[in-house]
Amino acid sequence: MTPTLRDPVPADADALAQLHVASWRETYSHLLPEGFFTDEFLAKRQKMWTHILNNPSEELSIQLAEHAGSIIGFACVQRAPSTKQTGSSDDTELNAIYVLEAHHGSGVGQALLDATLGDSPASLWVAKNNPRAEAFYRRNGFEFTGAEDIDPETPLFIGVRMVR
Repeated sequence: MTPTLRDPVPADADALAQLHVASWRETYSHLLPEGFFTDEFLAKRQKMWTHILNNPSEELSIQLAEHAGSIIGFACVQRAPSTKQTGSSDDTELNAIYVLEAHHGSGVGQALLDATLGDSPASLWVAKNNPRAEAFYRRNGFEFTGAEDIDPETPLFIGVRMVR
């Protein structure tokens, strides 16, 4: 399957928030406390995406993947203003890449990564013990740094840093 990739527009905010929450549910439910995915959680994602899409930034690169008229994935890369000069992994971070489970293994994630990041140096945080994501990032040249981040409100959700 070849997805259609495109830049988001403000009208995509609600669908993007829905996809963001759905992909988190599919990926992280076993790491998050029961009741984590509340209406308030979705409302915060809607507010976040509405703000981001209504206030475009040169430092933020977002691509949506669509199939049959529905958004099935997205990627978001943030570049510091100095990235154009240094090209350092410290200057570019893959903030998010999510694809609905039904489209895992279809090449959508790779297409999104290629469109937003290419083979540029970058860093990212990935959930610890997420072998599918870890293998994807390793195939794309990322290695673990040893850094970890634990949110006290979600202690089973441990983020680990990768760079290339």
